[in-house]
Amino acid sequence: MIAAGHAGELGSRVVLIEKTNHLGRKLLLTGKGRCNITNAEENIKKFVSVYGKNGKFLYSALNKFSNKDVVTFFEKRKVKTKIERGNRVFPISDKATDVLDCLKRYLSDNGVEIRLNCPIKEINAVNENDKSRKINKLILKNGKEIYADNFIIATGGKSYSSTGSTGDGYEWLKQLGHTVVEPKPALTPIIVKERFVKQIEGLSLKNVEISLWNNNHKIDSRFGEALFTGNGLSGPTILDISNQINKNPNKDLKIRIDFKPALNCPTLDKRIQRDFDEQKNKQFKNSLTKLLPSSLIFTFIQLSKINPDKQVNEITKIERKRLVKLLKEFELTVDKLAGFEKAIITSGGVRLKEVDSRTMKSKIVNNLYFAGEILDIDGPSGGYNLQIAWSTGYLAGGCA
Repeated sequence: MIAAGHAGELGSRVVLIEKTNHLGRKLLLTGKGRCNITNAEENIKKFVSVYGKNGKFLYSALNKFSNKDVVTFFEKRKVKTKIERGNRVFPISDKATDVLDCLKRYLSDNGVEIRLNCPIKEINAVNENDKSRKINKLILKNGKEIYADNFIIATGGKSYSSTGSTGDGYEWLKQLGHTVVEPKPALTPIIVKERFVKQIEGLSLKNVEISLWNNNHKIDSRFGEALFTGNGLSGPTILDISNQINKNPNKDLKIRIDFKPALNCPTLDKRIQRDFDEQKNKQFKNSLTKLLPSSLIFTFIQLSKINPDKQVNEITKIERKRLVKLLKEFELTVDKLAGFEKAIITSGGVRLKEVDSRTMKSKIVNNLYFAGEILDIDGPSGGYNLQIAWSTGYLAGGCA
């Protein structure tokens, strides 16, 4: 939508081909329906660094249409914004529909023709010479053909296929001669091997530290919120850590939760001693309400292997140390990542070496451009992935 609107704004005649019967279905799901449109991080180098080694590819696109430009774009079109924790930018209304309606107006104002319910059957290309190709036309499943001077592929990835993102773009690009880095689900819940998580399903954690480990080597660490699911973990910190699991697929990985990150082990031990002194006639099973959410107490008692009926003034130093370790290093074994249906985005896509970062133009197909998730670049949660869409789309629309 941003690519089509900008191309129209610059005077091109534009046709937007949409597979489903609605524009922006996935956009409506972002930010849990609130649409985290970008991140307000002001340092461009720091902004780019969150995308890892592929981040430098975005410099030209961000210089053309930055996170500040995105906010200005929507503010000028009566979508007022606000900044929340982690520099996340949302519409003040907390409605993704306001963002979508704004984009629809942008398309209308710039004369973009929209064709809904038009899945593409085939992209027809011809060889211009030994080294390059050119798209001749699109053949739709309804038999109609679309001719154009230039084409932009912005089909997204494979996550949330119900919105229309079924990976069609990858197959077209392979046929056109492009290399596609294997698509994988990203920003996705993590499934663990321990079955006891089922009994704490739905428990929401705040202000915890989540870390990922391989053979006592810390790979990543995040502070914030998490959620226990029926078979593992989800939530902002988990979604970001899931990308590291993608990068270390064959390793024996563990997740550790620090429920008390503000306290080191000796301080936490003293805190527990103090709590026990105040409740010395209580049984262990009734003494943890100040330390833990009620739904987690039963699990902790089981894992601590301390007799639940034991009075706290009889708990040994060794048992107390075990409890401290559980609170600081609650360990779970990574089984796998949830699939594309649970993933917020897709990792992988068109190899960036085959795309001109200054224009988003293909280096293989002379009249082809790219925008958004189809490219092999992704970032953490917090508005960074929508920023890829805005910046690359705006640049592609301006160059196509």
